[in-house]
Amino acid sequence: MFDQLAAAFQAQAGDPAARSNVFLVHPVQLARWLDEAWAARSALPPIPGASTQRQMLGSLSIIDDLDLPSQPSPTPLLAPSGIRTGDHDAWDEVRGPTSGVDGARNAGFIWDHLILAYLLESSGVLEIVAAVMKRLVNGEGLGQLSSESVKWLRTTEELFFRDPPLYSITGVISELRPYSRINRRQAYWRMFGFDLPHRVPGGVPGASMADTWKSSPGLTANRDFREKWTELLRQVWLGLENRSNASGANPADPSYIALLCQALQDMMNDRRKGGLLAREEFCYVAVLSWFELTLAENTPIVVDLKAQGSSPEERLRALAARVGMEPAGSARELFKLAKPASNVMLALELGLFSTPQTAAALFTATSGPARDMNDVVNLWQSATGDRVKERPTGTPSKPAQPVRIPAPAAVSAGNGTKP
Repeated sequence: MFDQLAAAFQAQAGDPAARSNVFLVHPVQLARWLDEAWAARSALPPIPGASTQRQMLGSLSIIDDLDLPSQPSPTPLLAPSGIRTGDHDAWDEVRGPTSGVDGARNAGFIWDHLILAYLLESSGVLEIVAAVMKRLVNGEGLGQLSSESVKWLRTTEELFFRDPPLYSITGVISELRPYSRINRRQAYWRMFGFDLPHRVPGGVPGASMADTWKSSPGLTANRDFREKWTELLRQVWLGLENRSNASGANPADPSYIALLCQALQDMMNDRRKGGLLAREEFCYVAVLSWFELTLAENTPIVVDLKAQGSSPEERLRALAARVGMEPAGSARELFKLAKPASNVMLALELGLFSTPQTAAALFTATSGPARDMNDVVNLWQSATGDRVKERPTGTPSKPAQPVRIPAPAAVSAGNGTKP
């Protein structure tokens, strides 16, 4: 999400180094920009090939239902963000995400899928950065910061480690759901039946619920999402593995792949009825995309903390070492996987692969979502441990379609077995 704003700064300046100017924008402007980014979702043009019977986010009306008034307000509460991509320390009387050097506003904005937040948080990045920030705001043990890093620290704390501004679209925390760490875990569990691979750290808000949150009243989850998702990856891998066959048929079954895509689409749409989880997805993607952007290059805070590296996972590992922590062993794969997995999940929700003809493109095409799916297949096993490139011992080399077609399972609640 914030990478799109960073790209606008880069386009305006014609310099990749300008991407870091995002961290210099005042937090009140960034908070307002998030509200405008939410509103810009409804300005998206129709997406070719998307299913007509399904709508993105469960109901596109959720955007206008929760949006700010369309007319600008003279009060500071509803003032536009006014971010000027040519000058991070200025304010223009404009609102809405900018598309880049041409300065066009409100041309449509789409944020990443919730899976991006899940995969990035699985790397341990949020807890590691939180531990680093705690040291920085409570002492001098990590050294002196530059003015750029001081701004990053202030903005990160303001936006992501305190209650959000009143009436902000990111206000998904209250006395009804007071712990952001638990709220994110519940969203991942509801949508995917996935839990984070690490526990809630002791001594942080929500730690007391670390073993009980799955039994929250009314909590529902797509408990067999992983089973169908990994089967989809296996089937696509089968098609990719045999794509270059000089003779003989490709044993991949596009009809079966289409049925799996439809089942996954229905499961995710069921969790989004009426726009449920839309705000949560928006907020959690914003949080994790900020940390992803922080580690995408040797930004000022990375340099000041002597955590330079050639990749995000190297920088994360160096940051973790400063506070006696370690990231997930698969952090490299998780960072590489997040964006293509997001693209694939968005395409699945839109029904772009729900026919045998379109499903076949997942292993025959070489661009767009098919390229992303190829990356997901290659990275998922290393990132999560799910063996999508292996068939169980004794399974025929040509896998048969099950007797019954895949369909969303009955929604389950409560503890149950961990995925």
